[in-house]
Amino acid sequence: MPGAAPSPRPRATRLLRIALVVAIVLGLGALTSQLNLERDLHRLDASILSGVPEGNYHVLADALVRSAASQRGHLRELPSQGSSDNIARLRAARAVCEIEFALAQDGSDWGTPGELQLIGRLAKSESVFFLGKRADEITEFAQLRRARIGVGPAQSGSAELMLHLFSMPELADLAVEVEHGAVGEQLAQIERGELDLMVVVMDEDAPWLVQVLRAGHVQMAGFAHLDVVARKLPHFRTGRIGAGQFDPVRLLPPVDKRVLRMDTLIIGNGCASRSTTLDLLSLLAKEFPDFARHNRDTSNTTELALAPAAADFFEHNGRELADEYAPWLVDVMPPANWAYFIMAASLLFNAMSLGHRFRLWRIDVARVKLESEIAALFGPTTTLGDIARARRGQDAAWAVGRARIEEVVRQLEGLAERCRRQSLSFLVPMGQEMTYRYQESLITEALAVLRGFLERCAESAPLAPLAPNA
Repeated sequence: MPGAAPSPRPRATRLLRIALVVAIVLGLGALTSQLNLERDLHRLDASILSGVPEGNYHVLADALVRSAASQRGHLRELPSQGSSDNIARLRAARAVCEIEFALAQDGSDWGTPGELQLIGRLAKSESVFFLGKRADEITEFAQLRRARIGVGPAQSGSAELMLHLFSMPELADLAVEVEHGAVGEQLAQIERGELDLMVVVMDEDAPWLVQVLRAGHVQMAGFAHLDVVARKLPHFRTGRIGAGQFDPVRLLPPVDKRVLRMDTLIIGNGCASRSTTLDLLSLLAKEFPDFARHNRDTSNTTELALAPAAADFFEHNGRELADEYAPWLVDVMPPANWAYFIMAASLLFNAMSLGHRFRLWRIDVARVKLESEIAALFGPTTTLGDIARARRGQDAAWAVGRARIEEVVRQLEGLAERCRRQSLSFLVPMGQEMTYRYQESLITEALAVLRGFLERCAESAPLAPLAPNA
């Protein structure tokens, strides 16, 4: 209305929209700063449990640490007593997330389901070696009766394996005596004759194993009928160590030997983010070129759920584009979920646009209906300009009912308020406010003309009653 103070609501809405635009710009700037355009591992900061210094787990972890450092990543190796110790410590670390990954042998006791997850498995398996001074003479399990066997540290994978092996009904009568201790200590006990055999689980090309066999400190046993035992041990199989594999000149070992074999697994406790897990997988893929293919083609029989990031890595044979360039973003939500989010947002915006169009259509329908009412009052060919120029007494045809005109004015005022209110709604897409402004201008123009007409009528004598068909 003329002279009315401007409503504070449009100004507040404009400020809110400006603040929203500023927030979007700042958010885009912050997001851009997080893009990994250098494509290195500078965001990697994690720990991995390995094993004893003499074991293959230490060799593997050390290689990963050095590879991460060369790419500006930070991976810490944490020595341990072996596979079982790694599992226990990894489960305990879930409370504070101070450790994220560990190496472990397949077939281990994983504890409560859901606490650990599989990150991947190495293509090259570990082997179980029975080492002793005269181990070349051992070819049957019957020769182990009442033998004193060192099985490594109490929480090592070799100790757990031997517990399962010699607990089998077929081998329990052998009454084998197992002793726990460090690998180096038990090797010394073998040389002193305090142990008949020692068991180590490691890669067949592990430097420590090759060195002790070439030095002649120990020999390795081979069991002729190992396959009948291996079939009763879940997740285990047999393999062959060829004659002369450790020394083709002196022929060490002198004949082919059958050994137990199992896969080496990388496991996690769910503490690592998606980007950290993918960084570790990238390191593994760099160290072992067939790592992704091997995991993609090998069924997961570990009873551990495969980590979602690992499943995507193997499926796509590496990182996806978003994982490569926007690791911070995929830590918030995986790429597949972002696709659903974008689709949902698109549907939401389309629904908002549909709602906006519907409300605008209803305003237009209401305005046209009131214009039809004006035409019925003043005549079908009468324009707003004609009404604005009309004077009382010019023509009897202009005599109309005041009450009906005032009712039209009230409806137009309500429609104008409704139009202004809906134009400020967040359902209105940016830039579409002008469609409401156009409707509002048409309504305001009609209001101005009708109000002026009523004022002129009030200055004169009362209007004649409106004819029934007017």
